[in-house]
Formats: sequence, structure tokens, C-alpha cells
Amino acid sequence: MQTPSQITAGHAVLETVIGFMGIAWSEKGLIRLCLPERSREAVERRLMRHAGVSASTVQPPWVVELIASIKAYAAGEDVDFSSVPVDLDGIDDFRLAIYDAARKLAYGETTTYGELAKSAGHAGLPRETGAALGANPVPLVIPCHRIVAAGGKIGGFSAPGGSTTKEKMLAMEGVRVGPQPPAQVSFGF
Repeated sequence: MQTPSQITAGHAVLETVIGFMGIAWSEKGLIRLCLPERSREAVERRLMRHAGVSASTVQPPWVVELIASIKAYAAGEDVDFSSVPVDLDGIDDFRLAIYDAARKLAYGETTTYGELAKSAGHAGLPRETGAALGANPVPLVIPCHRIVAAGGKIGGFSAPGGSTTKEKMLAMEGVRVGPQPPAQVSFGF
């Protein structure tokens, strides 16, 4: 039987100001991150659907720090997740290159799918880049929300809430995507 000090994999559901979020980790690093849902139970269900998610809730020090950072981000603080260890075992080289390039984007910085593909060494593959980002197991830490479509469009987002969630996350970082609102016209009364 393992003692708590030997348990290195686990999961946690955390309450933030933007909803319940979840994380799961292995002995190598973060393996899952669930973006906000309305209930703790919904996040728990999403996490436990994935192979490799441990039922343990014992948190190593780096996980305690990550949880504090996620809560700070949700509260609107500029947080850098680039040093969070991630366990991407079993992910192909193309996706690893895309994820690595995405992790270099700072808080409030965006790029297009085509530009991200180019910076990852895969120029001309924006659709494939979008598909890779749609399969991202650790959004926020690999900030797929910061990749937008060409022409100032928001682009897709596979997290709960879809593009609306992506737009809200970018707005939290001070980024507005899409056409500018029309200039205010006089009220006419």
C-alpha cells in the first residue's frame, strides 16, 4: 500500500471566480486541465473520463502552486504558466511542436493559426494546427485560447462554451478580437 508521500499522481477540482476548474497530474507533470464549468460534479466527470487520471487528491507542492496560479488567473491577474511541468506522453511530434510554440505566447499576446504553424516549423498547416489545438489536454497552460483565426476572427474553441469562452478569456487578458463596435450615434431625442 502506498503512503501519501509516495503518491505522485492525482487530480483536483477547484472553485474559481469564473467557475469550477479541474486538473490532473502524473509523476511527470500536468496531464489534464478542465476550463470552467458551473458545477464541481461536471468537472469531476470530465476529468475522470480520461485514462491515467488518478483518484488521489494528495497535492505535491508544484500542484498547490499551480492551483493558486489558476485561481489568480481566473481573478484577472497576469500569470505565466510556461514553467508548469506537463506530461505529454503519447502525443505526436507535430502536436508537440505546436504546443511548444503556443507555450511561448505571453499573457495578452495572440497569433493566428497560420503564424503559429510557421513558428512551430510547419508553415502552411493552419487547419492541422487548429485540430492539434482542439485536442490540447491542458488549455490555459498551453494557451490555445491565444490563437485566433486570420482576419481578426475569434476562431474555434473546443472547451465548454466554445468561442464565447475563448473570447472571455482573451478579454480577461485585455485582448479584443473581432470587428470594432460601431461608433456611438446620437440618441435622437
